[in-house]
Amino acid sequence: MAIDTTTQTSPAADTAAPGIPRLSTRDKLVLFVLCAAQFMVALDFSVLNVALPDLGRDLGMNTSALQWAVTAFALPSGGFLLLFGRVGDLFGRRRLFLAGLALFGAASLLSTLAWDPASFLAGRALQGLGAAAIVPTGMSLLTTTFPEGPARDRALGISGTLLSLGFTVGMVAGGTLTDTFGWRSTMALLTLFALIVLPLAPGLLPESRTPDRPRLDVPGAVTVTTGLLSLIYALSTAADHGFGRPDVLAALAAGLLLLAAFVLVESRSAAPLVSLPMLRRRTVAWGNIGGLVTFSMMSTIVFVLTLYLQEILGLSAFETGLVFGFQGVLSVVAGTLAPKVIGRLGARRTLVGSLAGQGALTASLLLLNTHGWSAWLATAAVALASMCHLGAIISYGVTVTSGVPDAEQGLATGLVTSTQQVGITVGIPLLGVLATTSGDLLNGVHTVIALDAAIVLGAALLTGLGLRRSRA
Repeated sequence: MAIDTTTQTSPAADTAAPGIPRLSTRDKLVLFVLCAAQFMVALDFSVLNVALPDLGRDLGMNTSALQWAVTAFALPSGGFLLLFGRVGDLFGRRRLFLAGLALFGAASLLSTLAWDPASFLAGRALQGLGAAAIVPTGMSLLTTTFPEGPARDRALGISGTLLSLGFTVGMVAGGTLTDTFGWRSTMALLTLFALIVLPLAPGLLPESRTPDRPRLDVPGAVTVTTGLLSLIYALSTAADHGFGRPDVLAALAAGLLLLAAFVLVESRSAAPLVSLPMLRRRTVAWGNIGGLVTFSMMSTIVFVLTLYLQEILGLSAFETGLVFGFQGVLSVVAGTLAPKVIGRLGARRTLVGSLAGQGALTASLLLLNTHGWSAWLATAAVALASMCHLGAIISYGVTVTSGVPDAEQGLATGLVTSTQQVGITVGIPLLGVLATTSGDLLNGVHTVIALDAAIVLGAALLTGLGLRRSRA
């Protein structure tokens, strides 16, 4: 039976909160289950990266084929987000969340036990499909369980912290596990997470769905899913092979055309997959733009700094992991502070200020050179920038979901999570390749840093203007 989880909306994202509320024991358990699932998915984005060479040798995959270990996960996880967010709205978010957890756990086990490249890639693709069900429904369950205001801000703060921390922990843990137990242990870790979370979820999570059940927008689902699949394939492949390959150009063109067709379909649909009036909400549009920029540009900086620290300064993989370990620690600190800042300043001001801080700290990395002290500058700048980055993650989630009826939370959080996925995917192909294809790696790194900082600072300015008009 559907539960009406309608909440009273406050004057959106700029209302100061009287204080951060205390959560009940049950609220904490619900939050633990939802955040553990999000952490597990974030961990999957990075834990396998450093294990790829060992994986390739064990399963007989050549270097060019190894990109599919990442792409096989990214394609379904990004392509099906919007569709599964809407399916959860219509048929039950809890039900789809549990199904996604079960699929993710089984797929992780398959990847752990993989006996050849085909079985491993099948496991990775099924992991991505499970993640596409977990992420939007988990976010919807969070925003419908915790009412708009300080309680939701705090819950989103914890969730955003663990999302960022999961990506960082994955980079450090992946190398440690691979060196100690082999590459299969990285997939076994994800299986263990699923086994912990899945038994707890059914008794804690309430079911929620839209009160009425309009027909699923099949044409919209087909166009947006295939469009996202094509776009993510093109960008993921271009990261390794460049944009000159015919399949990359064809997939990029097909993705853009299909997404344009999706907009046309939605404008004529009686029950659209994505409500165009929702996209015309300035908080939704500008909030997602801010989210797209903060995710894509921070993932790019992490990528080029990894190259810089190891190829130019000569740091080991372990030492590089320690640099990003500080980033993870300060992300936790930022996650505890962000809800308080949002309560005092409002989500919109926090988003704009966080983007500005991320851009300014990224610009400070232009001082990097071949001297040893540059490692300390990189450590401090990326750690502080990640604090601003996390503030942007949390505040854009609050901005986008504030004032949205519970019946449409799946649509709003589907956009939020699609922005995350596309942002993580798009940054490295668009900017990171400028470093890898440069004849002088240091000059290439500086070029990427300059463009990255300019894009983030520009987004801060435009988002501030857009959200200011929204408030007016």
